[in-house]
Amino acid sequence: MELICPICGLRLDRIERGYRCEKNHSFDMARQGYVNLLPVQQKRSLHPGDTREQVLGRRAFLESGCYAPISETLNQTAAQLGASGPILDVGCGEGYYSARLAAFLNTELTGLDISKEAVRCAAARYKGPQWLCGTAAHLPVADGSAGVVTSLFALTMADEFKRVLRPDGLFFQVLAAEDHLLGLKSIIYPELKYKEKDTVPEVPGFQLVKSVPIRFTFTVEGEQVQNLLGMTPHVFRITREGAARLAATEKLTDTASCVLNVYQPHWENCHA
Repeated sequence: MELICPICGLRLDRIERGYRCEKNHSFDMARQGYVNLLPVQQKRSLHPGDTREQVLGRRAFLESGCYAPISETLNQTAAQLGASGPILDVGCGEGYYSARLAAFLNTELTGLDISKEAVRCAAARYKGPQWLCGTAAHLPVADGSAGVVTSLFALTMADEFKRVLRPDGLFFQVLAAEDHLLGLKSIIYPELKYKEKDTVPEVPGFQLVKSVPIRFTFTVEGEQVQNLLGMTPHVFRITREGAARLAATEKLTDTASCVLNVYQPHWENCHA
């Protein structure tokens, strides 16, 4: 996948230990095998994104197979729709979903996350793909260079996704549904509050191709209970009392409920 300089937008050329553009902006490849394309001016904090502890907890949870039905649905749907790479996974985390998708489709993968710890972990685990630290708001990827863009439980940046996709490309989005992880929520919150959630949103510049509900139960024990919490936004909202109740929970059976949406770029007809 062709990369562009996050500072000036010119093409990045591969050099011995990294990348460089014509204006001599250079980016070294870390020894783990990823490249940091997140300049200081695009950061909102000193260490944006997930911490190392969160990343390792997510890896332990995902590699246990608890969320394998999500990965399998993504893979099968992509194959059914004739998706072809290269794949750009935006908000790739530690790489579980996109590495499995790339292997299933036998295609190239570039994974990007704002967390340096996430891409460091991904690069150490999956040696074939290209791993980048960068922001979804300014993707360091050339126009029309991706056949597939994925954003799984992550942000949707419609303009950027459309820019980097080929005209025949596909965008795969996974969103949590209203009834996702009610078991976890019932432990950490004193009462459950239901809010309507649009799980098949309109995405500007795209048209919906397919929407697939995904719902299944799973059981976690011991440390995996805490790993599950660490994967969710609830880790930032939990109270001391809720944390104590969860710490006392040795085993949890819960239901994952989410939606896989597939979109394709919508291009207005041009008339002379």
